[in-house]
Amino acid sequence: MKTSRPVHGARTTLVGLLAGLLLAAAMVGPARAEPRTYQIDPDHFSIAFSVRHLGFADTIGLFLKGSGSFVYDEQTRALSSGRVVVKADSVFTNHGARDKHVRDSDFLDAKAHPEIVFEATGFESGADGSGTLSGRLTLLGQTHPVTLDVRLNKAGDYPFGHRKHTLGISASTTIKRSQWGMDYGVDRGMVGDEVKLNFEIEALRD
Repeated sequence: MKTSRPVHGARTTLVGLLAGLLLAAAMVGPARAEPRTYQIDPDHFSIAFSVRHLGFADTIGLFLKGSGSFVYDEQTRALSSGRVVVKADSVFTNHGARDKHVRDSDFLDAKAHPEIVFEATGFESGADGSGTLSGRLTLLGQTHPVTLDVRLNKAGDYPFGHRKHTLGISASTTIKRSQWGMDYGVDRGMVGDEVKLNFEIEALRD
């Protein structure tokens, strides 16, 4: 009559395999956040504004030169930092005399304050790709808090050209320019106090 051979070695091997798998799982753990730096593509960065003129209609304009970057984790939707710089003298409203006036001391005072700077301080993300971005806006040498409504339109590899991973973002806010000391024409109703700002951004991941 044959006797079965001991299976101690097989059991030892199985226990060792399970222990190894558990150890590997413990080392991997939950997916880690991976913040990455994104550079705003200056060729796809639109900065538009509109302000009421004499109560009749809004004057619409652009800033033609801006740059910026931010650190963001797409998985956790956490924003670590962000900074945008706009050249004040790049303002454009399609009217030469008006552009010159907007650049002078009644409005942007571009010679004394050549840069308009936004620095992010926090981001609250919604479930549908929208969110609220908080930050500090420096204009005319004064800094005050602002909040922007933000929407992530698309994330993916660019289909041609640089072919880098790209985020497409829309953002908007409304500020009162008098808060920064820009109060020309407000009391007489010539130029509105509220300025609507809209940003369209393509940002490339480093």
